[in-house]
Amino acid sequence: MKNAVLSVGAQFPEFAKKAVVSIEKGKEFYEISSEEIKNSGKWMVMFWWPKDFTFVCPTEIAEFNKHYQDFADRDAILIGASTDSEFVHLAWRKDHDDLRGLQFPMLADTSKSLAEELGILQSDEKIAYRATFVVDPQGIVRWTSVYDLSVGRNVKEVIRVIDALQTDELCPCNWQKGEATLNA
Repeated sequence: MKNAVLSVGAQFPEFAKKAVVSIEKGKEFYEISSEEIKNSGKWMVMFWWPKDFTFVCPTEIAEFNKHYQDFADRDAILIGASTDSEFVHLAWRKDHDDLRGLQFPMLADTSKSLAEELGILQSDEKIAYRATFVVDPQGIVRWTSVYDLSVGRNVKEVIRVIDALQTDELCPCNWQKGEATLNA
């Protein structure tokens, strides 16, 4: 299988998927749709991990959660995703100390259809690569990154990129929020 990762400028695919939003009995699941996100008028950050109950993945998920308010402050909806089912997500959240208090949904792409449309489905095991998509309020992909299965990503870099994109100006290398842009 040849990967063709959905890239900058592309329309993010439409989807409607089950997600785990709570560990409270009776409130665990919710269906998230691209239409709902688009109608919110907010940015979306969707990050993918390969498998639940693994070693690198919870470190990333916990770090995204630690920065949840940073994303909310930037009008960005944060969604975590993998090809595991919502039931596996729920079991993992209940089992892992760092995942119990997540503030964002864990999307379940059990059909692997969204991962495939995004071009991030690993060919051997049919699991998602570590990928991050930043999508603007119009549903256009503005930034994407894909990592090998064994390497965790830098959440602060995702926040830096959102800050830069939201300036709608030219931002030089290593630019940080509050610094002058090239348009200033």
